[in-house]
Amino acid sequence: MRCFVTGCAGFIGSSLTDRLLTQGHDVVGYDNLSTGRSFFLRDACSNERFQFVKGDLLDQDSLTAALDGSEFVFHLAANADVRFGTDHPTKDLHQNTIATVNVLEAMRATGAKRIAFASTGSVYGEAKIFPTPETSPFPIQTSLYAASKLGGEAFIEAYCEGFGMQGYIFRFVSILGERYTHGHIVDFCKQLQENPGVLHVLGNGKQRKSYLYVQDCIDAILLTIEKSNARTTVLNLGTDEYCEVIDSIGWICEELGVKPEIRYGGGDRGWIGDNPFIFLDCSAVRALGWKPKLSIKQGIIQTVRYLRNHPEVLGRVG
Repeated sequence: MRCFVTGCAGFIGSSLTDRLLTQGHDVVGYDNLSTGRSFFLRDACSNERFQFVKGDLLDQDSLTAALDGSEFVFHLAANADVRFGTDHPTKDLHQNTIATVNVLEAMRATGAKRIAFASTGSVYGEAKIFPTPETSPFPIQTSLYAASKLGGEAFIEAYCEGFGMQGYIFRFVSILGERYTHGHIVDFCKQLQENPGVLHVLGNGKQRKSYLYVQDCIDAILLTIEKSNARTTVLNLGTDEYCEVIDSIGWICEELGVKPEIRYGGGDRGWIGDNPFIFLDCSAVRALGWKPKLSIKQGIIQTVRYLRNHPEVLGRVG
């Protein structure tokens, strides 16, 4: 199969690209390298079945030309800067929603019919049901990022209905693991690298979060594509557990061998749109035969070890 991966130089995108190549697929990777790291593609670029195209999803002509000939689109590119969304209110709209419509239009122009989309569990806002199922009613959207992802979901569903496409929408919890480049684990590791004596924490440390190891995430995506033939499939991806931020701090500090003074910012959330409790019901994807191999604690420790052994990721290098 000839696959097209947007955001191929990113954390999840590069990991998926490597997996697809290992499985024998041809892969065209598309990335503008604004946040992606070119060194994540070193292995892929040595593979004759991989082609890299540097381009922006807002450039419709470039996107359509690059996508031509591909059968399956893995759309992972996005602005994932949730914390500072209100500082640039239209960025999520353009880079997430409009970019997704551009991908769909490129598919329509080239005849590609199947798309997998990286959405987010944040679309449930501050849910009233825990664990939160895919059928949960949507409350008020609490972040521009989640609103833009929900818009992307809606366009995919509409294009599937209107143009005979097939869509797979995955609502992730926070993904971590090798090549992880943003989020609180990176923030904490950076702080502790610079000053192991003090750790500043946004909020009160009581926020309850769920995380999923990147390779477990990819397993779920590929299994779902293999097993589901529905016009549109919408699935939560996460573990059957959650932890408090303070728990993750303890595991990080233990792995790094530090005992910092912890200074909390206060309040039940770290920033506007930060959801103080995310816990998804993943029974639907489990019914397909998938289950994560790593626990949240194991995933966090694996991530810290990777960051410790790859200091270039904590800096902004290529």
